[in-house]
Amino acid sequence: MTAEEYIRSELSRFLASKKISGKDLQFEVPRQKQFGDLSTNLAMQLAADLGKSPRIIAGEMKDFIKRDPAYIEKVEVAGPGFLNFFITKSSIHHQLSEILTAGSDFGRSDTGKGIRTQVEFVSANPTGPLTIGHGRQAVLGDTIARILEFLGYEVTREYYYNNAGRQMRILGDSVRLRYLQLLGETISFPDDYYQGDYIIDIARTILNNEGESKRNDTELDYFIGKAEKAVFQDIRRTIARLGFNMDVYFNERTLYDEGRIEEVLSGLRDKNLIEERDGAVWFLTSRIGMDQDRVVVKSSGEPTYRLPDIAYHREKFKRGFDLIIDIFGADHIATYPDVLLGIKALGYDPSKVKVLIHQFVTLSEGDQKIKMSTRKANFVTLDELMDEVGVDVTRFFFLMRHMNSHLNFDLTLAKTQSDENPVFYIQYAHARICSILSFGSEKGVEPDENADLSLLKESESLDLIKHLLQYPAVVQSAGENYEPHRIVNFLTDTATSFHKFYTEHRVVTEDLNLTQARLALCRATRIILASGCLLLGISAPQKM
Repeated sequence: MTAEEYIRSELSRFLASKKISGKDLQFEVPRQKQFGDLSTNLAMQLAADLGKSPRIIAGEMKDFIKRDPAYIEKVEVAGPGFLNFFITKSSIHHQLSEILTAGSDFGRSDTGKGIRTQVEFVSANPTGPLTIGHGRQAVLGDTIARILEFLGYEVTREYYYNNAGRQMRILGDSVRLRYLQLLGETISFPDDYYQGDYIIDIARTILNNEGESKRNDTELDYFIGKAEKAVFQDIRRTIARLGFNMDVYFNERTLYDEGRIEEVLSGLRDKNLIEERDGAVWFLTSRIGMDQDRVVVKSSGEPTYRLPDIAYHREKFKRGFDLIIDIFGADHIATYPDVLLGIKALGYDPSKVKVLIHQFVTLSEGDQKIKMSTRKANFVTLDELMDEVGVDVTRFFFLMRHMNSHLNFDLTLAKTQSDENPVFYIQYAHARICSILSFGSEKGVEPDENADLSLLKESESLDLIKHLLQYPAVVQSAGENYEPHRIVNFLTDTATSFHKFYTEHRVVTEDLNLTQARLALCRATRIILASGCLLLGISAPQKM
């Protein structure tokens, strides 16, 4: 039993003695040492139930809790009613041995056992290479999936795309016109067509394979097909280069081919939520909570995005997912509620759908921002970014900020080959530990799980151990809140705490027992750094 588990059991006994149930016991690690190792505001939560001031309740809890010397050194009441716990050094040392025993499984849990989870992300239509905007979503999606898998969830990574409609016709015609230009024809290329070099590359491949045989081919299906295949090959390669693969690629067109779109319209019509008006088909969302109705089929007969998206989410439920996570860019913030309303109207539980919105990315170098436009082809592709700064830096920088925050990707900092670069700062700490462990081994000393950890008495050692012990809670919180940046922040603090310990104390000394204890602490730190890097999808190098 850990000290936190013991304290939790004692507080539960207190609640039971007051015949109170349903309270969520939450702990925080105080920022200042004088407030102990763990703190709870439970007394403030109980004020209304018990009709007393929080400080009086906190005092009652303090007197009620048994001071087991294996876990608790002392308990104090602070402020308006916080209860602060000071954990014994023996308990802290015991928990360090748990890290060493568990190894890479430390922090892993079965919280999500049996929960079938789908994470849909990227979902770019196959009209061009992935850009840095897609990159942020790709890294967020994969990292969230990694964290959930670590917590026991059964995760499916899914990519939803549309290879029909106007944008694909423009793509196909862009390739056709570039093909004709390569044949020597003078062609006026529209400004709103796709301008990138990748279009010319596709056209050149067609020319090499087909010669002039497609010169008079005005049907776009051939050119669309070739363009889609080439673009999707490129997208898959880019995703694999980022360090993962999609489990499912779901084509929107199947929703039409298999009659799912008509089934949704029929289902909503049965609920009296469909009306034909002004030549269009309307979803009567004003009847179920929205301020106005929404068009789902235009007067031209072409569906708006809402209709296939409702049908797609209906399929997600029919496929048996218990948790559905959608990761969208900020351009979806005003539109996804309509899809959730459609799902609810069809009898499905929208609370099982978690929509995560990330803000956009800007790219800068020095003081200069780099402007980007997909159609005009003055964008930076995700592959170009990885070529410039590497995969590790690319992933890490996309995760450094909360997804709700705008992200400025600083190329100057990203290309810095020193510990000023935040990802290198963490990786240097891991590599330094590997070097220390190797040096110890050369001296005939290995980190021993049975080392006398009580020798780690210095404040730097104890602070580092306490910090490492927070890792399971940080991962759990990152998973529950879908916030990978929490792990980024934790690893940065881990590197800082280790650096302070290492600067103040030699690890390999003439004292064998002390050396073994410090090597054990180094090994535990390496375990946490390596585990966190794996969750972020970045490498933990042994040398740098």
